[in-house]
Amino acid sequence: MPLIDSVWTLVGTYLVPFIFVLSLVVFFHELGHFLVGRACGIKVDVFSLGFGPEIAGFNDRYGTRWRLALLPLGGYVKFHGDANGASATDNEAIDAMPEAERAVTFAAQNVWKRAATVAAGPIANFILALAIFTVMFFVQGRDVLTPRVDKLVEGGRAAISGFKTGDVVTSIDGKKIESFGEMQRIVTASGDVTLKFTILRDGRELELTATPERREIKTAFGPERIGLLGISSSGAPESWTKKYFTVPGAMREAGKETWYVISRTGAYLGGLVVGRESPQQLSGPLRIAEVSGEVAKSGLWALLNLAAILSISVGLLNLLPVPLLDGGHLLYFVAEALRGRALPERAQELGFRFGMAFVAGLMIVATYNDIARLTKQWLNLG
Repeated sequence: MPLIDSVWTLVGTYLVPFIFVLSLVVFFHELGHFLVGRACGIKVDVFSLGFGPEIAGFNDRYGTRWRLALLPLGGYVKFHGDANGASATDNEAIDAMPEAERAVTFAAQNVWKRAATVAAGPIANFILALAIFTVMFFVQGRDVLTPRVDKLVEGGRAAISGFKTGDVVTSIDGKKIESFGEMQRIVTASGDVTLKFTILRDGRELELTATPERREIKTAFGPERIGLLGISSSGAPESWTKKYFTVPGAMREAGKETWYVISRTGAYLGGLVVGRESPQQLSGPLRIAEVSGEVAKSGLWALLNLAAILSISVGLLNLLPVPLLDGGHLLYFVAEALRGRALPERAQELGFRFGMAFVAGLMIVATYNDIARLTKQWLNLG
């Protein structure tokens, strides 16, 4: 039956890759909280992958309930003494506990143990990305395209600045360039920023300056504002080489890749705050599901690469100094360490209300972007 076939195609093509990617990222984030919290002597009541009704679960020997829930859109670790999975403290329940039981609650720990436990989630996301990239580079190596100018856009910034076909870029602002992709990354991140290029032309080194034009383009994750020079490579087979890495080399390359994603994501978030970037680039679960499905068609490695990128983004987002997110908790802990006592409950409550509104607003904007884009696609198809 066509309808049933379409549903199964949708599930297999988009839903399964989406659940795999998101669950992997969420599991490691929560595992970071769990492992460091337990190492700090905090009792963990619940480790939940997903929200809502429990599908399956078990209790470990320490009394933690490990559960798989119906809605695979996140997860949480509930420490002893928490009112819920959002780490809100249940003061009444804690006051009613015996001294020995109260000692293993999250709230009873010193500020450094609480801070370490909270920070462990985002850190685990970065570690996951590093691990994925390291394995990828060690097993697969990396395809390297010579940074040669094979084509120039007439009237483009590169052509105006004196670039010619056949030029090979060897460095940008003193940084050695080994591949066309490395050159692209620097250029795309430098819209309206003047760069100094060292090029090799007919065996001679020359220096040129050029300012990439900042323009909006469509990407797999939606519209993005990037810098463009008007340079392209033919991608001819003879221009490609395969670079393989030892384990330490793969780790170094993974560190570079992770830092690149961190810097690009951080630059976007900073640009969003000052109005330089558009909120239309924000994507929600629908877009992530769509991208996961498309990427999965290229194989497991491509899907793992997406998981690494998403893991870094989740880690950075959680470090924002917004109450309700991990960064907001850390902000409270810094204030507590400086003051010698916790912030008043009223101040914390107002902060969490702001945090809830911020996160809800972020999700609304992201979901609106997803729906608007999908609607536009359907109308164009119609």
